[in-house]
Amino acid sequence: MTKAANPKYLSMNGKIVPYAEAKIHSLTPCVKYGAAVFEGIRGYWNEQRGDMYLFRLKEHLDRLQFSMKVMRFDHHLEGAVMERALIDLIKANELREDIHIRLLVWVDGEEDMTATGPIGWSLAALRRPPQRAVTEGVHVAVSSWRRIDDNAMPARVKATANYNNGRLAGLQAKADGYDNTIILTHEGRVAESPGSCFFMIRDGVPVTPAVTNDILESVTRATVLRISSEYLGREPLERDISRTELYAAQETFYCGSGYEIQPILSIDRQPVGTGKPGEITRALQQKYFALVRGDTSDHADWRTPVYLANA
Repeated sequence: MTKAANPKYLSMNGKIVPYAEAKIHSLTPCVKYGAAVFEGIRGYWNEQRGDMYLFRLKEHLDRLQFSMKVMRFDHHLEGAVMERALIDLIKANELREDIHIRLLVWVDGEEDMTATGPIGWSLAALRRPPQRAVTEGVHVAVSSWRRIDDNAMPARVKATANYNNGRLAGLQAKADGYDNTIILTHEGRVAESPGSCFFMIRDGVPVTPAVTNDILESVTRATVLRISSEYLGREPLERDISRTELYAAQETFYCGSGYEIQPILSIDRQPVGTGKPGEITRALQQKYFALVRGDTSDHADWRTPVYLANA
């Protein structure tokens, strides 16, 4: 995927600044100790309606508040303030295409490892063209690295430091010739990928690891669960998944705000089902994109309009 050009502006502490001026000092606890949390949010352009929709923005901002609580950030950031800053930033950059938003909150200043403030925050809205992995699928392997345990690091929190776990697993997968990887818990159960949640289809039933399997409590995962039951008439299961059960699945896929819904074609060089994107995965994709783009009136409360409703 070709990297899109950088936007003209970013937002720092609620103020729009030129891209080159969005900086953090090297001595902050954020840089020294990874004391930061973030959200990845998607915005989808609807050409027919002439508007952009931010998908499940409230849920993302609520999760950010939870992340800051768990990491004990001393702050007074409100979701409404961040929402307003985000909409202002998108308008300032005149973005009228699909975007990926990075909302980062960090411990600023020059204090030690246990500092809880002061807090800084930034917003970036980056162009995100369609991904080949969504249409064509990916080939993955089960990683030899294990997922961080919730008693060691808060796996359900989007803390930047957590992602070193996924980075190591992803680097191994790339070195071994795979597109991505599946990480297991210390008990040998399926957790997730380095940056997304995992689903499989067994006997027509969507199955995903429970939130007790050291996974991120994903907004997209929750959306897929709702789509499956409400629109496909397939009641999903949240339960443990063993490694060899992966080879018995008829379909498998990743899901996440950045990943969207990506079909997995093979695991450990063994084909999943026919080795092509499955029928249920495609049906989930179709409904998912209709919802995020506003091509349906269903779940309008999941979409925050940028231009028309906030003119």
